[in-house]
Order: sequence, then C-alpha cells, then structure tokens
Amino acid sequence: MALSIDSRITLNDGRKIPVVGLGVWQAAAGKETRKAVASALECGYRLIDTAKMYGNERDVGAAVRESGIPRDEIFVTTKLWNSDHGFDAALRAFEGSRRDLGLEYVDLYLIHWPVPRLRGESWKALLKLREQGLARSIGVSNYTIPHLEELLKSSPIPPAVNQVEFHPFLYQRELLEYCQGRRVQLEAYSPLTRGSRLKHPVIKEIAAKYRKTPAQVLIRWGLQHGLVEIPKSVRPERIRENADVFDYEIESADMARLDALDERSHLAWNPDDLP
Repeated sequence: MALSIDSRITLNDGRKIPVVGLGVWQAAAGKETRKAVASALECGYRLIDTAKMYGNERDVGAAVRESGIPRDEIFVTTKLWNSDHGFDAALRAFEGSRRDLGLEYVDLYLIHWPVPRLRGESWKALLKLREQGLARSIGVSNYTIPHLEELLKSSPIPPAVNQVEFHPFLYQRELLEYCQGRRVQLEAYSPLTRGSRLKHPVIKEIAAKYRKTPAQVLIRWGLQHGLVEIPKSVRPERIRENADVFDYEIESADMARLDALDERSHLAWNPDDLP
C-alpha cells in the first residue's frame, strides 16, 4: 500500500501512530511553538512530539485544542525527563505534563533516556498510566538493545515505541531489526541530521535525481525502512516541504547508497554509554 500523509502504523498495543510528525525540540515556548504546530496540523500532520525538557508542552496543547480538529485524530507524544525518574516521581511528572498540555490523555508517553538504576521503577509507573488510560501507549527513547532486553525480561508488555536518533549517517540496522522482530516501532528523531549533512554529495545527487530536496530524501529513506519520522522545524514552508515525501519512492540501489553512508555518527548523546 502506498504511503500518504494520512498513513498510520499499528502499534503492538493496537493503537495507530502516524508515519510522519512534527518534532518541537528547540522550538521556543509561546508563539513560535503554537505557530509551528498550527502550520503542521493545517497541512495534514497528525503527530506532534514534545517533551517536558523542551519547555513547550503548554503551547503544544493550546495549538492542538485551538485547531478545531477532533482530539482523537491527533497523536500527541511527550516524555519523562531524567530528573523525574522513579515510580512516584514519574507519576507526578506525568501529571505535570498532562496539566501543561491541557489534555485528558496523552497518546504516547516515553521514558526520554534510560537513566541507570531508576528506569525500571519509572517503567512500572508508565504501566500504571497505561492501565488508567491516561497514557494510551507507552514506550521508551534512546534505548539500545541491552536496555530493551533488560526491560523485556521484567515487563508484562513490550514498549510500543523506541524513539532514537536515526538517519543514514547513524543507520542502526541491528537495533531496527531487533525492534522489528519484537514489534516495537522504531521512531526517528533528528532524521534531517539537524541540517549538518544536507549538502553531502550523495544526498544532493540522489535529491537531484528525484527532483526532491535533501531533507525530503532523508525523510523518505527512513519511511522506506519502516520508521516513523519526526523532523523538527518551526518554519511553515519547511514543515510543508517535510511532508511532501509521498509522491515518489527511492529505488533500491539508491537506498543501498544511502545505507552505506553509516558512520555511527551521533548528534545527540550516545546512549551506549549508559549502563
């Protein structure tokens, strides 16, 4: 089936997540975030990804409420920050996020980073939130295979999503295959390499071939690997551009060229360093 802006992937808990969303990391609280979310929703995005650490949950929630789009059509993600780990602390942090968002429930709540010693208790809090229906789906972010193995040994259910840095220069093939084998949906943040590799000659050459921008090639590459993509932008024209990736397909030979760019290059912290 051909992908479109309306396409959704069914998670292991039966809920459906849009294949492309808007990330609001580094979007300034206030008008900038509200305008970005409004622009995204206007051009068909239905997934908005925020976090307590971003400091803009209040504006994301306001833009969602003011959009006029039925709440059950918009998929809102937020995350538990490192300073809020532990069972009781995680529950309090979630309530704070939900209050700031001004929403009855969150579609997906993630553990932002696998904080040593406390992440197990935090996951138990997320399980409780899921049982209560306050977090419709629960998952993790920046979890490596060892972190996932630890969680799966003790949890009655697997995480629905693992959100990680993922782009051709950090092509985490082993992690992708591990998650696919356990029906944990991999979701890519920083899929545009934070703009740092958009002028790479291979990216530019492939973009010219398909008459697309380098950013559109990077997003399409992730989609064809089965990922959910959450590119970040606050500029309406870029937000529209990032969604214009459904009218073409990258050929297998070009996908292989993009795969071969992998150099294990992390732009964010490297979670391999977390025991």
